[in-house]
Amino acid sequence: MRELLVYSISGLASLFIFAYTVHMFVGGLVSEKVEITLIVIVVTVAAAIEIYLLRDAMRGRNRR
Repeated sequence: MRELLVYSISGLASLFIFAYTVHMFVGGLVSEKVEITLIVIVVTVAAAIEIYLLRDAMRGRNRR
């Protein structure tokens, strides 16, 4: 269960970094609405991948 806490903290930190990276790349180049849309898309895709990896890690841990 402690792994879940570690994965959650690192996952949230990485989602924040993804959002900030998108902001730094496109901030000021596109409208605010487009920037927010891009941030939502990138964070959603990253969260889906992180959930898949977490599920795989927890399932692999239970197999042993």
